[in-house]
Amino acid sequence: MSSASNQLVTVFGGSGFIGRHLVRSLANAGYRIRVAVRRPDLALFLQPIGNVGQIHAVQANLRYPDSIARAVEGADAVVNLTGILTETGKQTFDAVQAKGARAVAEVVARHGITRFVQMSAIGADANSPSAYARSKAAGEQAALDAVPTAVITRPSIVFGPEDSFFNRFATLARISPVLPMVGDGSTRFQPVFVGDVAAAITRAVQGKATQGAIYELGGPEVKTFRELLEFVLKTTERRRLIVPMPLGVARIQAAVLEGLKYATFGLLPEEFLLTRDQVSLLESDNMVSAAAQAEGRTLAGLGITPELIEAIVPAYLERYRSSGQFDTSKYA
Repeated sequence: MSSASNQLVTVFGGSGFIGRHLVRSLANAGYRIRVAVRRPDLALFLQPIGNVGQIHAVQANLRYPDSIARAVEGADAVVNLTGILTETGKQTFDAVQAKGARAVAEVVARHGITRFVQMSAIGADANSPSAYARSKAAGEQAALDAVPTAVITRPSIVFGPEDSFFNRFATLARISPVLPMVGDGSTRFQPVFVGDVAAAITRAVQGKATQGAIYELGGPEVKTFRELLEFVLKTTERRRLIVPMPLGVARIQAAVLEGLKYATFGLLPEEFLLTRDQVSLLESDNMVSAAAQAEGRTLAGLGITPELIEAIVPAYLERYRSSGQFDTSKYA
């Protein structure tokens, strides 16, 4: 294998939350990175992460195989991070996370590329009541069918400065007297730091992961939904009432909010949006399985020591305090 400096990695969805951290990780490892996105002009902020010419953005749309082919031409490895949390218009779970993953994998196979990493999520299941989880499972299967040596990564809730979990509830705590909690708050999660996810994918690109394996990526602690909300309130120094919502009530509210989203042409703030599919996901725990732990298909199995939420999250939730990051109470 040639040195990393001579190798090119194509990253689909490289300008997103996980993507920007992966690009940094790959750049630090010495790879050249081709960031494949629908709007290359919106990915220019990635270039200063690496050396001159090390990172380059190109246009690619998963609905058009020719654009995928141009993006992977000459690449030594490919990573597909494309995914969505909610559906909008033609951007459905099936279109992006199932058919899109299949389109990328088939092109990767035709180009003879064996190092391929497909991003999925803990909870991916072909029989899940959640369309999101079913599409993730379909994407995994499509990747492995086309490229048997592919590595699948399944993170739990991913946290970091631009995350959509802690920032979302911190925003709600700033503007609302209550924090809604779907169910009784007993659903368990294993939040994982985005930098650790990026490191895991980088090691897969380097050939340090087992080919054809599904890695489940979770942090060092398992937390319930209620514990995570309490952590947000403590960190932001907000006193808010956590209000449980029975699943039936949550589904009705989600249906109403989905209707409002379409009625307002997508202008409803994401912090207020709850979908019926998300309610379905919250019915099941989201943590690394015992099988993955036993077989070493985890961060530890890749030689990565995961970060605690307490070590990372407070630094970017400071701004949600009543006095923002300039709150002097911590120095009193």
